[in-house]
Amino acid sequence: MATSSALDTLIELASKESDEAAKRLGHCMKAAEDSEQKLALLMQYRDDYATRFQQNLANGLTAMGYRNFQLFLDKLENAISSQQLVVRDAHIHVEQERSAWQASERKRMSYGTLANRALKARQLAENKRDQKQTDEHAARQFLYKR
Repeated sequence: MATSSALDTLIELASKESDEAAKRLGHCMKAAEDSEQKLALLMQYRDDYATRFQQNLANGLTAMGYRNFQLFLDKLENAISSQQLVVRDAHIHVEQERSAWQASERKRMSYGTLANRALKARQLAENKRDQKQTDEHAARQFLYKR
């Protein structure tokens, strides 16, 4: 079985690894949230622009104005599509980092369990040793009194 100091070192390293994984997960979650907000802004801007386009159509619009609105709406749609891919990738990255964090937590907890088992084994051995010494002392006392 590994020594106590070796297990303590492993637990410390696993804790650091878990903390780093948690930080990376937090950064990924923040990035995903930011990308979702950007997507929402793009979609809101597109909706506002489409509403303005409809109003201009109702008021009369030149062919060039119509073409400009259409081109810009197409560019907005492309930007939204691109941002949707960014959001999807951000969510994938969050899930990957969450899995990495969970794995590092399991590892840390496993080392903790091993340390607890080692401690219990040492305590049991110490208790047996103490009981043996007590029994030997009692036997000597008994023989001495005889």
